[in-house]
Amino acid sequence: MRLSAPRIQPVDVDSLDADQREALSPISAAARDVTRSGGHILNIFRTLVHAPNALTAFLAWGGYILSRRNSLSERDRELVILRVGYNCRSGYEFTQHSRIGLDAGLTEAEVAAIKAGPDDPSWNEQDRAMLRATDDLTRDFHVSDASWAALSFFDDRQKMDLVMTVGQYTQVSMMLNSFGVQLDPGQTLDPALDARG
Repeated sequence: MRLSAPRIQPVDVDSLDADQREALSPISAAARDVTRSGGHILNIFRTLVHAPNALTAFLAWGGYILSRRNSLSERDRELVILRVGYNCRSGYEFTQHSRIGLDAGLTEAEVAAIKAGPDDPSWNEQDRAMLRATDDLTRDFHVSDASWAALSFFDDRQKMDLVMTVGQYTQVSMMLNSFGVQLDPGQTLDPALDARG
């Protein structure tokens, strides 16, 4: 977390205008399942709804990335998303997806090792290759030839989905960091990602 308070306050769901209500309707209708928050509409969505048309487009693309249409397995997708969140120093993103990652098959030890990166000795070669490609993208915005070759266990579509997943969550992390989106109730920030002044 970079900021200790929001720059853009999450909207009060009881005072939404018609456009905001429409943009949030897919989330409101399925808050318990979609957000895994016990029915609470997450701060990210309550912030982004200040721009309802943008939120609608964001949900469509994000819906692809988080769906089974994404050719990455849920576990691989979450491995990559968590590394993006950590690299971007997005405490909100890392916190949200730590829980989602555990639900997708990552272990507590793997979530901790994501912070150490691809050189952690616990990773197998495939995990290491995905983490290296993610690091390339969040550092150089390009997968190096060596990292691309190491992804040989993926077909072209999976490689594309890896790059698109990293791109989506780099954007999400930039928004969360810049807008100052704060953790949702009951969440605890990983101390390694606490950069609040």
